[in-house]
Amino acid sequence: MIKIATLLLLGLTAVSAQDWARAAVDKSPRHREWVNVKHDGRTVATFVAYPEVSTKAPVILVIHEIFGMSDWVEEVADEFAEAGYIAVAPDLLSQMGPNGGRTKDIPSDRVGEKIRDLPPDQITADLNAAADYGIKLPASNGKLFVAGFCWGGGQSFRFATNRPDLKAAFVFYGTPPPAADMARIHAPVYGFFAGNDMRVDATIPTAQEQMKAAGKKFEPVTYEGTGHGFMRAGEAPPPPADAKENVKQMYEPNQKARAESWERLKMIVKKSS
Repeated sequence: MIKIATLLLLGLTAVSAQDWARAAVDKSPRHREWVNVKHDGRTVATFVAYPEVSTKAPVILVIHEIFGMSDWVEEVADEFAEAGYIAVAPDLLSQMGPNGGRTKDIPSDRVGEKIRDLPPDQITADLNAAADYGIKLPASNGKLFVAGFCWGGGQSFRFATNRPDLKAAFVFYGTPPPAADMARIHAPVYGFFAGNDMRVDATIPTAQEQMKAAGKKFEPVTYEGTGHGFMRAGEAPPPPADAKENVKQMYEPNQKARAESWERLKMIVKKSS
């Protein structure tokens, strides 16, 4: 409960200060749309962003943070589109809010606990349905990748245990699945971790050992001087003068790690597509 409470506190600050992300999405020249992906009696609201390219493109399934489907998730999905990929980002809290609503309809201080209580099989089914939608699009080349952040990073790792046609899984500061499930992984898993994030970083050595024992590829990179959530924090406006000193000190490392992470991810997708 302490971990969830801490994430929720961080989330309230992060979500409430994302006007810059909303503005970036609204200014994007790329085509974006919300679609309803239906499966097994569920309707999953899914944000789709298309690249401006002349050839068919790979699909990136984007899994949101524990803060739900926020403006920043839309913004990072649009960045995937800018990089040349079709981004498909399902709101996994679809139909879980008041009157069948989704993340935007749930009080921000309740989003984290709602996500925590999602049934694992429902998460997998929602992700599979969104992925199927993406790779069946006429603009898709049929190559599927997954990228998740924070809670979504862990879900990205877990999704690799449930999706045999993945080309690669990108895990941004997320935790690994149980060792027994790793045998089902077919795709290489690439980790992006923050140096100042011991809660997550403590899981890396064991995950490396377990993935090696299972005969699977796991390549983690840790970016020193950064904090959990550096992909979001690294593009946010500079911290105010009265911000805590550790927040100020991590701003430039977060920016640098974010830029390096994008280059690494794009290189991997290019090689795998």
